Amino acid sequence: MAGDDEKKKTTPSYEERVTDVNIISKPLASKKSTKKLHKLVKKASAQKHIRRGVKEVVKGLRKGDRGLAILAGDIYPVDVVSHLPFLLEENDVPYIFVPSKQDLGAAASTKRPTSCVLVKTPKSDFEAKDIYDDMIKEAKLYDPTK
Repeated sequence: MAGDDEKKKTTPSYEERVTDVNIISKPLASKKSTKKLHKLVKKASAQKHIRRGVKEVVKGLRKGDRGLAILAGDIYPVDVVSHLPFLLEENDVPYIFVPSKQDLGAAASTKRPTSCVLVKTPKSDFEAKDIYDDMIKEAKLYDPTK
């Protein structure tokens, strides 16, 4: 039982992770939305509907990939991802931040933390299409000019 208590203490909660996000992390997903986003990334990763990492996301945007961008909020230095929101807005790609790069990397089926993920617009046979549509709506609610 003591081992279980130690495991629970080592994994920070959503509230603890939110305190570590950087200044540009807006819109930040709620606790419930973060779980949905991780589930979406996991399913998209299994079906190869995904681009992982800053370099690959930027390359995908240049090649015309569209979808939903999910960015980690705890990236330091901020300069690593500071150009992405502008680039995504320029290409009309909705984006949303999640609090942890560790969790985003785990959901994207990598052993390393991942700073950003682009879930490509799925085909009609994609099993998590409903989650994708919900998250697109939520990401589009954010107006960066306010």
